[in-house]
Amino acid sequence: FSFYYIKTCDTSLRILKQLPIEKFQLIDSKTHPLTVNQLDNLKDLVGSYEALFSRKAKKYKEMDLKSQNLSETDYRRLLLDEYTFLKRPVIIIEQEIFVGSEKKNLEKLMEKLKKI
Repeated sequence: FSFYYIKTCDTSLRILKQLPIEKFQLIDSKTHPLTVNQLDNLKDLVGSYEALFSRKAKKYKEMDLKSQNLSETDYRRLLLDEYTFLKRPVIIIEQEIFVGSEKKNLEKLMEKLKKI
């Protein structure tokens, strides 16, 4: 099981407290940036780079990315260049991926954990 987060992200830490932490490999994407292989594997699980991309990151506004028509190639490059663009947290359990902190997503995560 993998848990991608940033140690300074309160939301990720709050979610982490609800999980059986001993079962997870914790990966701080700030101190251990995503490799090309890791990112491509995450994309294969979720379906697109855009699904992994956070529009809440400060750099999104700073770089005026909202006004640009970004392609999957752009999302991939941005995710590899800047750790803050990875939506948090990203949780992988048995080849199933949970991206972000939306309530519906977390409910699915908790259901999955009950079955393990």
